[in-house]
Amino acid sequence: MITLKGENIYIRALEPNDLEFIYAIENEEAIWEVSNTQTPYSRFLVKQYLENAHQDIYEAKQLRLAICQDRDFPAVGLVDLFDFDPKNNRAGVGIVIQGNDNRKQNIGSEALGLLIQYAFYHLNLHQLYANIGTENEASKALFTKFGFQCIGIKKDWNLVNGVYKDEAIFQLINQQF
Repeated sequence: MITLKGENIYIRALEPNDLEFIYAIENEEAIWEVSNTQTPYSRFLVKQYLENAHQDIYEAKQLRLAICQDRDFPAVGLVDLFDFDPKNNRAGVGIVIQGNDNRKQNIGSEALGLLIQYAFYHLNLHQLYANIGTENEASKALFTKFGFQCIGIKKDWNLVNGVYKDEAIFQLINQQF
């Protein structure tokens, strides 16, 4: 079994030809709220990021992978492990799928399942967590489907369009270890 390949998708390392896809994702203002982005990214900065994407998770403290539906198709989303903490064996998880059509195909669900499997069985992480806006019902449903539990609410955590919004923290503990 290949860890990063599911029934309908696979997740892979970033490639130089992902430049335009990542540029579009990073500059999609509709998702800035969930990514805590405040300013647009230039192609130059994205290119520099891709040139350093080969760094090991232990070195970079993060891992970003492209979500693909077929070897012949470009990326349709990204999945991240961030704030990697090897001492405490934990990392944050983020996922973004581009386009409403792709969001309705369970791509995010399959990608999250693959990432959890990779994080627990190959990186030997003890826990994963996700920060999710309390109004983001789709993300809350996705993460709870995999056993993530809401362990707290951060009140007035994010300022979005002049309004403070609460953010929940969801946690999944690897019961195997």
